[in-house]
Amino acid sequence: MNTYFLEQLIATPSALPAHTHPVALAPCVLTIGNFDGVHLGHQAMLAQVRDIADARGLDAAVMIFEPQPREFFAPESAPARLTNLAEKQTLLAEYGVETLIVAGFDNEFRSLSAQAFADLLALRLNVKALVLGDDFKFGHDRTGDSAFLRSYGLDVTNLHTVVDDGGKAARISSTRVRDLLLAGDIASANALLGRDYTMTGEVISGDKIGRTLDFPTANIELKRLKPALHGIFAVDVVSLDDKGETIADGLTKLANDDNMGITGLRPHSLFGTASIGTRPSVDKAHDWRLEVHFPNLQADLYGLTLQVRFLHYLHGERHYESLDALKTGIHNDVKELIAWRAQQPD
Repeated sequence: MNTYFLEQLIATPSALPAHTHPVALAPCVLTIGNFDGVHLGHQAMLAQVRDIADARGLDAAVMIFEPQPREFFAPESAPARLTNLAEKQTLLAEYGVETLIVAGFDNEFRSLSAQAFADLLALRLNVKALVLGDDFKFGHDRTGDSAFLRSYGLDVTNLHTVVDDGGKAARISSTRVRDLLLAGDIASANALLGRDYTMTGEVISGDKIGRTLDFPTANIELKRLKPALHGIFAVDVVSLDDKGETIADGLTKLANDDNMGITGLRPHSLFGTASIGTRPSVDKAHDWRLEVHFPNLQADLYGLTLQVRFLHYLHGERHYESLDALKTGIHNDVKELIAWRAQQPD
């Protein structure tokens, strides 16, 4: 999949850096949205794009926004991210997207009229057809919709709301997935995603409080304003290479022979206990962290890219009155989660 930033695609040659040439996109079928989580509803949209592209000999393309619009307008109250940009790129590629256009959502972009946006699609991005949700709106005055694009001369296919097959047949949405994850209902969230929920990031330096409590952790970079999960979880973790592929035994290869960790539930993974949230006992409000402790493992993990799969919710974040109380709480959590792991089939 090729990823382009919209500014790169629409810039005049004189505005581009030296030795950089304008990019001309191949004719494409395009869908537009946040695609946060790339859940089953999104996947149905992508399948429709792929079908039309294959039938007409066009590229399958997606336009997403960074930041997402609500993060631009009200970052403090914006919804938690299910997927950061890198995670979204990986998922979209897996579902057959050939071209990803990342539109920087700023005052200039949000000020585009419906006419200017349609001109951008047809004249600059080489869009020949669109697949859109039936409630899609665009333009600074919200006057743009599928009917407007059809009158402009673009071929538009509307995909109706995708619902799950549960008793209520409710709309599949990123909001529902967030609500389920926040409640610790990982299995139901996974059912709407069509896969296990994971987060991926680089192991970076933290404040090393875990070491002083005898529970060292890998501090995994979130790259989002806030995560969709809060609390204490059982996880399994794999190490990824530069192409996003799982490294065979990538963590155990780094381990001290006497401290190899506990085997995870998927190939090449190690079991871990994860804390994700603001760590209320450490008194660092709004400092969102994903920290994973690997029982019985001694290894230097700094700089690795780790993919964390969430398996089991234990409880929400708790405030402890002292570091001694925090240490006891962590000890009890780790003990309980290791016991949970022991009950799972290999």
